[in-house]
Order: sequence, then structure tokens, then C-alpha cells
Amino acid sequence: PGGPSHAWTHQLWLDDRVVLFPRALANLLCTARAGGPHTVVVGAVRNAYGDTVYSGRRGRALTLVEPAGHRAEPCDTYDGRVVLVSRAVYDLVGDPDKVFRHRMGDYDHGRRAHRAGVSALVAPGHVGACVDAPCAPGSQEPGIGVREALRRVTSVRELPPRQWWAYCLRHTWPWAPYLMVSPYARTLARAGLGRLRG
Repeated sequence: PGGPSHAWTHQLWLDDRVVLFPRALANLLCTARAGGPHTVVVGAVRNAYGDTVYSGRRGRALTLVEPAGHRAEPCDTYDGRVVLVSRAVYDLVGDPDKVFRHRMGDYDHGRRAHRAGVSALVAPGHVGACVDAPCAPGSQEPGIGVREALRRVTSVRELPPRQWWAYCLRHTWPWAPYLMVSPYARTLARAGLGRLRG
């Protein structure tokens, strides 16, 4: 446990469903140098249609941060598909908490990093693209029914209720009860309205 035993300066989180663009690492490292040693750099990932599907997140609602063209964008936490963690940040925050599975552990890591005084930046532009179906729009896919939308949003790939409640209790009190139910309510409303309009 505890990461590599040899001397290292950065740790790269890279999902195996992401293909990096040619200058992605240079972009991440340049952003890290500008941000300083206590900075996490997030790489935004797009799908086959050019839409941002993974990036930094902002606010209690975890709103997706769109990358800017030529400057870094601040974020509060992140999806861990492409993330550059410096050694200094690793020594402060460590690995993602095994209490959480999939992206919830990334969000928790980002919140803990923020509390430790770490900055998080989304590097300019997209650094990679998804190469298969798991990067599909999930519960926000247009045209799916209410039951299917609810199944997707409560799946391990999105917001499994038990882990989401643990995250809300840890990071969003006293708004935890409201934030716990809000993404599920929004998903149901979106899918229901979509069906009515369709």
C-alpha cells in the first residue's frame, strides 16, 4: 500500500477506456508547473461526438467543468479518468478511499485534497477521448424511459445510493439530505418530460 516505492514526482490516473491525444502529457505537466507543487491537474475527456463527458466538477451539485481553450479552469473535485497528482499532493491526501467504488472515490479524493489546501485545475482543451460504450451519456441519454434512467443513475457508474449518501454526509452537511435526493429527482423529471415531449 502507499504508492510506488521508487522516487517519483507525479502519479497519473488513467482510465483504460481513454485514448490520450498526442500532447496530452505535455499539457498536463505544463499546467502542473504553472499551478505549483500542491496542484492536482485534471484532463477533460470527450466522446465521439465532441461532448465533454469527464472533467473537473464544481459546486455541491458536481457540475461538469468545460475545459477552456487556452487557460486552466479551477474545479472543486474531479472524475478520475485522467488526473495528474503531484508527489506533494499524494503525501498530503494519499490514494482514493476504498469505501467508495468508481467515481465516488474520485469526488471524495478531490474534496479531501481541497480541505488539505490543494488546488485543482482542469487543463486547457480535451486531453483524450473515450473509446467505447461506457462513456455514453448514461442516465441523461435522450429518449430513455423513467425506469431505465433511474436504473442508470443509481448504478455503480453514476450515483449508487449508499455511496452517494456516505459522500453527502462526509462533504455536504447540513445540505446532505437535500443533495442526496436531488440528482435522482432531476433524473426522473428529465426522463419523464422527455417521454412526454417525445
